[in-house]
Amino acid sequence: MFEFWWRTWLPVGGLLLVALLVWPLWGALPAAVIFSLLLLAWMAYNVRQFIALSQWLQVAETAPVPEGRGLWEDLFSHLNQYVRAQRKRQQQMEEELLHMQQATSALPEGVVILDEADRIEWCNPLAQQHFGLDPKHDIGQQIAYLARQPEFVHYLAMRQFDEPLVLRGLRQDGLVLSIKLIRYGDNKRLMISQDITHLERIETMRRDFVANVSHELRTPLTVVSGFVETLADLPSLDQERGMAQRALGMMGEQTLRMTRLVDDLLTLSKLENAHNQPQEDDVDVPALLHALLREGETLSNGKHKLRLDLQSRDGLHGSKDELRSAFGNLVSNAIRYTPDGGNITLCWQVREGQPVFSVQDSGIGIAPQHIPRLTERFYRVDRSRSRETGGTGLGLAIVKHIANRHQAQLEIVSEEGQGSTFSLVFPEQRRVAAK
Repeated sequence: MFEFWWRTWLPVGGLLLVALLVWPLWGALPAAVIFSLLLLAWMAYNVRQFIALSQWLQVAETAPVPEGRGLWEDLFSHLNQYVRAQRKRQQQMEEELLHMQQATSALPEGVVILDEADRIEWCNPLAQQHFGLDPKHDIGQQIAYLARQPEFVHYLAMRQFDEPLVLRGLRQDGLVLSIKLIRYGDNKRLMISQDITHLERIETMRRDFVANVSHELRTPLTVVSGFVETLADLPSLDQERGMAQRALGMMGEQTLRMTRLVDDLLTLSKLENAHNQPQEDDVDVPALLHALLREGETLSNGKHKLRLDLQSRDGLHGSKDELRSAFGNLVSNAIRYTPDGGNITLCWQVREGQPVFSVQDSGIGIAPQHIPRLTERFYRVDRSRSRETGGTGLGLAIVKHIANRHQAQLEIVSEEGQGSTFSLVFPEQRRVAAK
């Protein structure tokens, strides 16, 4: 700081010294005039340097730093060092940004950065292809203005991004995208899109294969089942009739089991078809449960105590056939896995505004490690018991699919030896108030 002030006042002191030397020779007035002229010249030099600095600041990104003397030389030298460091840092940042852009361009997913109002801040080339974006015109536009599919707009508005959205028909070429939004930073979102058209076609082929094979198996099974029943009823004098009857009985049971399996496969194939949307209407749930109670009593054949607990008279908005299938599967499972003399309760209630159907049994229960996998196809906790009860291993998978199509959650609470409770919790907007 001392050096700064010393160098600042040194030129003024020099000018004053010159004036003092002139004073004895020419007098006070000439000395004052000369001092004033020199001081004006010094001030003009500083103003010139200041103008040069001001002009440089307007084009600092491209122009070189001006040169100066004295304090201005030090100032311009420091500025030059600072500018060079800044330009080097900026070049490094530009190189890193270019590297990141190249990396995101090479990603197999589309990437779009959205601000808090869902406006596009940046997108990579693959996202441009997926959504038909043009960075020159679409940066700053809301993504919902450019991708106007109702399900996508609803997905953005709900702000629930735990599950990805499958978006179909985005373009004329049948493109199918899986879209995932990830929150980051200050209310910003990263939208990642993946082309799953090929996977969707494979899944469609798989569903079609299952459906076609199931249809093809249905006819021969019907024929075999008919002949088995016919042979079982024919009179015979054969001494081995008892053995034949037992064999035909076993054949009949396995044929019936295969028929149920084919029916369940066809049901799953129908539920998995995204183009097969359910025909929804207001369903009288209490009446439906009374019918299921009677069917359950028939299936149980008096071996269990079935009870219906109607805590609400409200209905549901949904597909009656699908709801009947889901509820019926839960009831039949409870009957199959509850020992004779056990209790089974069908309950319909409204819990915190949400309609809930549950089936509680006093059966064998389920160990905790099996519960997360119960809705997998053909997953069996006890394979030998499942075969004995005639289950296909697809019942809970069907229930899960129907629940998803009705935006419902399947809740399972169970303890080994203490029974189980299976509940379908529906969203409040599907509740139909009792009249």
